[in-house]
Amino acid sequence: MWSIRRARGQVSYVDVAVIVLTKNEEVNLPHALKSVCGWAKQVVVFDSFSTDGTESVARDFGAQFVQHRFEDYSKQRNAALEGLSLAGLWTLFLDADEQVTPELKREIETAIGRSDVDGFELALKFVWRGAWVRRGYYRTAYKTALFRTGRARCDDRGVNEHILVDGRVGRLDEPIHHEDHRGLDAWLRKHVDYARREASRAQDERLPPLSELTGTHAQRKNWIRFHLWQRMPPALRASALFGKRMIFDLAFLDGPEAVEYHFLQALWFQLVVGAFEAENAQRALERDDSNA
Repeated sequence: MWSIRRARGQVSYVDVAVIVLTKNEEVNLPHALKSVCGWAKQVVVFDSFSTDGTESVARDFGAQFVQHRFEDYSKQRNAALEGLSLAGLWTLFLDADEQVTPELKREIETAIGRSDVDGFELALKFVWRGAWVRRGYYRTAYKTALFRTGRARCDDRGVNEHILVDGRVGRLDEPIHHEDHRGLDAWLRKHVDYARREASRAQDERLPPLSELTGTHAQRKNWIRFHLWQRMPPALRASALFGKRMIFDLAFLDGPEAVEYHFLQALWFQLVVGAFEAENAQRALERDDSNA
């Protein structure tokens, strides 16, 4: 079902423990596991009580299967980091709709031999309906997904969470391949949930201090989000982001699939976030009036 690397007649694994968070991912999971099983020293599917065939897929690939009740994305990642017995000196968080390419594998094998870095940021090569969404998205955002085991935790954020590494963080050149095989309906439902969580986060989370402007890529992005982005009207945020990608990034040159993706992710999604923000504000106002 998958290939394993052999050295001098023995199975040889890279000293990495891979954690894959899942919830009803029987369609995506085979692609993710095929890319790491037989390569990584340990692969764990950390599941949120799926009701489809996710468990069967995990066991068919020989991955460990552990279940934990889901509260939010940050708590789920921290639960995995704190509760699992990880066998690798390094840990890689891999989403169920992501794959580690052969080129990235080779770079990881070299990178984890470095002694001066405790974590690595990775870019996403996003594929939508079989087409690479390159302009307006590729290498505009990085996520810390690979780090020394025991040297990282996830910040306290329900969605758009970030891994915080205790030590120096480098950056890899090869991206993670990101492709959701579940179809548009599943994507829309997932992003409605993301929008609801994003709106709640914007309402409840503290404003990040000015010092984060000189911090990591994730900290700078978070500061801009709360101090500038969230202060803009939702319609303006959505239009500005979609226009920026179409006009300045020339994303339309990537074809109709890319235009479709940017319309949904930059325009539609941002408007849904704004709608939930408005609903939350209205409900808070009604609660204040009823308590007055």
